[in-house]
Amino acid sequence: MTLKPITMIAAFLAITSCGGPQESDQTPAGALLGRLEAQVNEGKIMFGHQDDYMYGHSWKLDDDATEYMQSDVFSTCGQYPAVYGMDLGGIEMGWEKNLDSNPFDHMRASAVAHYERGGVITFSWHPRNPLTGGDAWDVSSDQVVASILPGGDGHEYFMTWLAKAADFLASIKTADGETVPVIWRPWHEHTGSWFWWGQKLCTTEQYKALWQMTYDYMAIERGLDNLVWAYSPGAGELSSVEVFGERYPGDDIIDMVGFDCYQYSGNDVYAADMKNALDITKAFADEHGKLMAVTETGYEGVKDAAWWTQVLYPVMKDYPVSYVLVWRNACDAHMQHHFYAPFPEHESAEDFKTFSALDRMMFIPFCGLSKND
Repeated sequence: MTLKPITMIAAFLAITSCGGPQESDQTPAGALLGRLEAQVNEGKIMFGHQDDYMYGHSWKLDDDATEYMQSDVFSTCGQYPAVYGMDLGGIEMGWEKNLDSNPFDHMRASAVAHYERGGVITFSWHPRNPLTGGDAWDVSSDQVVASILPGGDGHEYFMTWLAKAADFLASIKTADGETVPVIWRPWHEHTGSWFWWGQKLCTTEQYKALWQMTYDYMAIERGLDNLVWAYSPGAGELSSVEVFGERYPGDDIIDMVGFDCYQYSGNDVYAADMKNALDITKAFADEHGKLMAVTETGYEGVKDAAWWTQVLYPVMKDYPVSYVLVWRNACDAHMQHHFYAPFPEHESAEDFKTFSALDRMMFIPFCGLSKND
């Protein structure tokens, strides 16, 4: 596999036991890419969970928390997810909490804690609509992307949003000042039209220009060297490799490729959707020399007691998947059905334990730390 030059500077040792990342003279992003590549070559698939330390099916992190130990995944299988997903939605507004009510201070601190345990962090971004004032799902105008590109009336305003996102991503540092690498996944699911940057809301050229503007500001102007840039269409619209790559920003920007695919009906339909997306993504990744991932997936409520070992694992086990991330476990009383990872009382908990013990699956071991009260 041929990757961007930053991954070829030196070998990076994969973490297989308790403790933080090894010393490296690479950029933080280069070191992370090297680690991911090494794990893929060893046949490992990292398991991820969105907002894992922030809340779970029946709990929420205390406002005054200083440790990040509680986790539905940990409570179920005795290990932490190897990949910890979070979202920056709301950072652009200067909010103290993101769109899912997670304090940004806790997000930053928990990212450091997860990194020091040997984990990987990924951030998506659901920014509000800079033209209408609505949320990321406000698709009432097809002029939003055009308005924020260079020359657009909203360009300068949107650049202040990028600055706030960059400030946060640059601020994720350990106590001794080490910058934490993260997988950065903006402008996702663009092959659909449910976000203001989606397929029917902007042209191919405008979408690529949005990526270029984001990269030029964060990577070049700001010099953020801790970002691994990820491109992830929605699986439902992927009919070919050409469709996957239609709006691809370019090999000079993107480090890894993936897709988002959820189960909404039967297991067979989901397995077919996943296989189609995996086949297309692998072909594109091979052609462009990129790592691949299942950047979002899951079955809301996990309505099959053997879903982990009989549905999810079989469909992805024969692909070089660097990580697979399932979505969040909402703690709101009115959203008790909205969870994608098990908790100890759930019917799929035993199957998840079996899944977590599979040789190819990679979690973060418990290192003798004491849980929060």
